[in-house]
Amino acid sequence: MMEFALGAPLLITASLWGVESANQAIMQMRINQIAVMLADNASRIGERSLLGATKIYESDLNDVLLGGQFQGGNAADLYENGRVILSSLEVVPKTTGDQYIRWQRCKGKLEHQSSYGDEGDGAHGGFPGMGPEGAEIIAFPGEEVMFVEVAYEYQPLISTHSSSIGTITATAAFNVRDNRDLSQIYQRDISQPDPVMNCTAFDDFS
Repeated sequence: MMEFALGAPLLITASLWGVESANQAIMQMRINQIAVMLADNASRIGERSLLGATKIYESDLNDVLLGGQFQGGNAADLYENGRVILSSLEVVPKTTGDQYIRWQRCKGKLEHQSSYGDEGDGAHGGFPGMGPEGAEIIAFPGEEVMFVEVAYEYQPLISTHSSSIGTITATAAFNVRDNRDLSQIYQRDISQPDPVMNCTAFDDFS
């Protein structure tokens, strides 16, 4: 009994540490999957037409971001504890390959800024693309890359003292699948426009 009493605290501590480590790994995988899903969905949206380029609408982008909430589930509560930044990486008009971020849409209460650029960056040149330094992703003329950043403030399973992981981040990028209209993001009903998920707001879908 004495040996068990002396060893129990160490055994319990090790068990709780293992549970917390497993939860961290699961949450990192979930955040990675959310980033990939959002970038993939953003690359597919739009109203296709046989007579012209595919148009995208604010409602389409809102639906993409809302999908992140369902993918994360109640356990993650993505937009309460995190933030998603969706960027459109394109080539500056009338240039052969200069990169810029034409627009961004964001959602989430976490005050996390993009690590790879803000809307309008590169419009006057000097922007290498989006991603880690030396491994930036670029767009090609007439095409668009959907680049997603997800940041999530890890919520410990056991206690705040059991983990020091802090913020989990993930990125993903997909080329747009079709001939998309790059001139603007449309509103389906001008008289009752859908909300624009600007990156100046820090809120969720509640």
